[in-house]
Amino acid sequence: MATKARFIEYFVVCGLGPDLQTTENQRGFHGTQNLKYQPALLDQFPSSTDSDIPSPPPQLPLCVLPGGIEFYSSGPNPSDESSHPRSYPIVLTDGDGSKIYVCCVAFRDPVDDDVAQAYRIPANSYVDKCICVVSHSPSFKVFREGLEELHRLCFATSGASKPLWDIVAHMVLGVPLPGPGRQVLFAVENFLLNVEAPPTDGLPHADMSFQPLVQCLDIDNVIRLFTAVLLERRVLLRASKYSVLTMIAEALCQLIYPIKWQHVYIPVLFYGGVEYIDAPTPYLMGLHSSVDTSGLQMDGVVDVDLDNNKIITSADEPIPAVPEPELGRLRNDLLQLIYSNLAYLDRARTSYNAVHDAYVRRFSKPWCSQHDRELRIIFLKFFATILYGYRDFVDYSLPEKVFNSQAFLKKRSRMTSRDTEHMVAEFISSQGFIEFLERGYGCATAGPNLVDRIQEAMGRGQDPSICFPEPHGQPEILTVSDTTTIQAPATRARYCYDRFPSIVRTPAQEEKRKAVLAAVNNTVERPSRSVPTAIPTPGRGAAQQSKLESLNPEERAAERERMVLDIKVKLQGLWRRLLMLGRTDDPLGSFEFGTIYALIESDAEGFGGSGFVECIREHISTGWQCKLSDEQFIAVKELIKITVSRATSRNDMGTVRDSLEISFQVHKKDMAGISDYIQRHLGTLPVWNEPRFWDGYFEVILERAEQQTGSNFQNYASLVTEQLIALAQHMAGLGLPDSEAWSILETLAQKNNLGSKQLIKLRGILAHLELLSHRYWRSTHTPSKAAAPVLVAQAKVEDHVETVAPSSETAGIGRSWVQSMFSRDRALQAGRSRNGRDPMGGSSEASKSAPQSNADAGHKKNPATMRVLRGHKGAITALHTGAREGGELVDMDDTGFFLSGSADCTIKLWDPNSRTNSENCRATFNGHTGPIRAIGSDRSRVVTGSDDHTVLVWDKNAGVLQEELKGHEARVNCVRILSGERVITAGYDGTARMWDVRTDQIVSTLARHPTAILCLDFEESSEVLAVAGVDGEITIWDVRAGKKMHQLIGHTSWIRALKMGRDVILSGSDDWTARMWSVSRGTCDSVLSCHKGAVTSVELCKDEGVITGSADGMVRLWEREDGTLRSVKTVTGLHAAPILSIRAGDKWLAVGAADNSMSLFSRVRNRSGVESWQLYRTPQRTAATIRCAASDAERGRVISGARNNLLRVWEPVNSV
Repeated sequence: MATKARFIEYFVVCGLGPDLQTTENQRGFHGTQNLKYQPALLDQFPSSTDSDIPSPPPQLPLCVLPGGIEFYSSGPNPSDESSHPRSYPIVLTDGDGSKIYVCCVAFRDPVDDDVAQAYRIPANSYVDKCICVVSHSPSFKVFREGLEELHRLCFATSGASKPLWDIVAHMVLGVPLPGPGRQVLFAVENFLLNVEAPPTDGLPHADMSFQPLVQCLDIDNVIRLFTAVLLERRVLLRASKYSVLTMIAEALCQLIYPIKWQHVYIPVLFYGGVEYIDAPTPYLMGLHSSVDTSGLQMDGVVDVDLDNNKIITSADEPIPAVPEPELGRLRNDLLQLIYSNLAYLDRARTSYNAVHDAYVRRFSKPWCSQHDRELRIIFLKFFATILYGYRDFVDYSLPEKVFNSQAFLKKRSRMTSRDTEHMVAEFISSQGFIEFLERGYGCATAGPNLVDRIQEAMGRGQDPSICFPEPHGQPEILTVSDTTTIQAPATRARYCYDRFPSIVRTPAQEEKRKAVLAAVNNTVERPSRSVPTAIPTPGRGAAQQSKLESLNPEERAAERERMVLDIKVKLQGLWRRLLMLGRTDDPLGSFEFGTIYALIESDAEGFGGSGFVECIREHISTGWQCKLSDEQFIAVKELIKITVSRATSRNDMGTVRDSLEISFQVHKKDMAGISDYIQRHLGTLPVWNEPRFWDGYFEVILERAEQQTGSNFQNYASLVTEQLIALAQHMAGLGLPDSEAWSILETLAQKNNLGSKQLIKLRGILAHLELLSHRYWRSTHTPSKAAAPVLVAQAKVEDHVETVAPSSETAGIGRSWVQSMFSRDRALQAGRSRNGRDPMGGSSEASKSAPQSNADAGHKKNPATMRVLRGHKGAITALHTGAREGGELVDMDDTGFFLSGSADCTIKLWDPNSRTNSENCRATFNGHTGPIRAIGSDRSRVVTGSDDHTVLVWDKNAGVLQEELKGHEARVNCVRILSGERVITAGYDGTARMWDVRTDQIVSTLARHPTAILCLDFEESSEVLAVAGVDGEITIWDVRAGKKMHQLIGHTSWIRALKMGRDVILSGSDDWTARMWSVSRGTCDSVLSCHKGAVTSVELCKDEGVITGSADGMVRLWEREDGTLRSVKTVTGLHAAPILSIRAGDKWLAVGAADNSMSLFSRVRNRSGVESWQLYRTPQRTAATIRCAASDAERGRVISGARNNLLRVWEPVNSV
């Protein structure tokens, strides 16, 4: 943060700023009863206006006053303890993972006079104010003593000898950070303080007491809490004092040394961050006990009540016990330290227990730093015993220092005569232990570390304290004097204050403050506007809902405005961060995209959609050029689509109009340098086909034009013509058919009595715009390299595109947090056709003449075969339903079992035929340390790939780990089991590898891509492998010969889907096209380009037909005619999100999409004997967001895995 090595980096004052806003995001002053206000940064020294001084963390005001600001009718009162100043530490985490230590003194201070006057706050009102020092040095005691002395000087009747901010300047700028072996002495007025540098080869510096931990919890609970943190659980500390939360959280981080806490760390959670408790990742957080958490799930959270010595855990996630003999030794050591007199109470005095007597005398005195040091040594001894001999199991031949956990556990089992030690197994697979090895502790050349030295001392029967350095002589003392006192002339004046003074503001700061307060004076007289509609209440319980319904109209309006502002603030930050993502980031899989999507989709009143459009408008007004990268363009396009779709369903035409205008400006550049506007990709939305929308839009822009011109316009006909031309530009940009567009424009022109000249001009402009758009965007195609003729298929699009679901876990986590704020009891109405068209509507005559009875019946039936399977504790990230090889379904006994992988790092084998949830899950495979990305199986084995860079091979019947395949350097997201004990894997390191599972060795590296591999497929009969990924190229390998056959180039963006036949490869890409390739010739035979989004799923049919699914929610069926592929049918209206799975069998075609919609088609024969796919049945959708889907076309089954940890299995065939 700071550029100089200062002991204190900032001094800040936080409190009530000029722009009042409640913690519920209501702007302005709304009284003092049961209301708290948001804190603001009031003063800072040194100022961030200097170019070399960075700003403090933006969350600092919220964190130092975590409960918000409260109004009081009186100031500090000696007889009222609640009005006394409070002193407490806060710990923040910087962007680089380092800790920022903040010491705070909070007190009551009078409201600033200008603020009280502007908001008409009652006289003699007091509010919370906080003075803080910010540093990277954890010197809590020194900080606290210095701040308390500064506060005393401010309000002492005797006053200070010089201005208070001069004292602050001396503390911040005059006191350096002491080096090793040095002490710094400085004074706050006449109060002397000492800062000493800690030794570099001992324990990490901790200038704090560990006593609150052993005072709040008994010994057993201390060990349980220590175990929960060590095993990286979700730990929530609850206490009525902020100091207790911070000190115990810091104590836990020190006690697990040399393990380092790797996850979310928020010792004091501020009022606006309560929803973070539902985060699925490990965390260590603290929350004031007054905060209500009854509305949160708390599943899997270790809830620690420090005020009442209680630890509450979920029944399905207990904290495993520390094994013996370590548990007995740890309890005994803690008992001797904490209750030393009690531990030796019945022991007789003898000559051989003199050591114990000395121990009792040493630790029977009040708690001091010696107790803290001994407590840390006790837990270091625990690590030394439980990790005894760990170096012998580290593989030094690999750079990542692989630890042989299985062998280590077997060694411990022989030593302790116990079969399974769940706590130890979980500990050595934790991220903290892995990082412990990566820091060099397990390296053969690193030398003995502290744990090793303690192991050696304990082995020799010595006291482990000898492993710590002793102080060498007297430290060098540096005395820092206050230069302002020396240089200033002697004076007897004293500086007294009735409030904590503000620093002298710059003219710009003073002008800004006056402008804010002046705006308040102009609006404070305005009455609240009544809003008759019911306000939304996401995230509230039934009691809060009834309370809101009892509010009067003005209060409802205020509540509505609060929610709007809250969503807008979130969206502004998310939007800016989305645009700042790097070139290698995937915006569709980012946290920002997932959170914005959730805000738009989960809000019934439309605040999310309208707020998102407003954010873009404001960004454009600041000078943004509206240009996006290709990846950003896709993400923003899909967000605007969902905004328009949601606004249309609410009849919010204002948001639809704003979205239309924004999409006319935001664009990307194609390869030819031509601007491609988002508006061109919105044409499939049904709202544009409604003449009523264009009527309303015309009235709006006409009224807007009249207001701008006033009475200056001379010709009303010209004004109307200009607005109709603007409509024509939008219609052409959307790709509206010329006949429909002209019909709407002509009707509007006739209503406004335009003459023939204006009509002719308007008609010519519309035709010209349509021609330009059609010639460039609708006639481009890729020339063929194949001998056979190439068809760039064109078909009329009649779908409805709504959204693209994020593809990363990180987006899954963001969505769950936001949805916890906007949780709703209502179920999303789904399964309906949004555009009112036939879901099987297509462009061919066969589609038009197809019988509709089956489709209609599919919509009317409500199948009773939808089942929900529970068991995972994280988002579902992978599904596998079996593979077909040589006409045989490779599955366990052909029973229909399937496998699922989750972000909870487990794989589960399911039997959907069982009728109870406990019987459904046949086996659980534990071993990975990261989310599961790929699953493969045959009759006897399961192979899984994960974010932890490993591939694990399991015995499918016994449910045990057989082999661990290591070699990948990044996420493994593709696996495939081959005959002959072989496995093919590929991942984000750009390599595809073949393994021999009998020897755990890599047979060969088949492909090396410069970027991540996203998909692969293998043709068993010819042993040909195809891999593709981010670079848009497909590599074909002859596995039998061990050489590369072809490099297929043609796609211009990421390839997400591959399917191989005997001599063909079908690929789907983010460039909106699917391509059919010849394996033998290595050429492209067909380009299928009828989708309006990324092609996410492809399938080959037995009759040489092709099926493609896209992010536009459409499924297209292609058949060969005269040697070329043509689109013969388009499935629209059933799915409104990316198609995740398409599987075609002999009788059934099963489809699953990201909006949790599913559909099943049956192969029927018409009167002419021609077979075609007809819709058989589709279930209702639920509100869950789908991460993955899989289809079993042999059994007519569709399975989806959601971010809410649930699996959904639909089997309509069995119910018929």
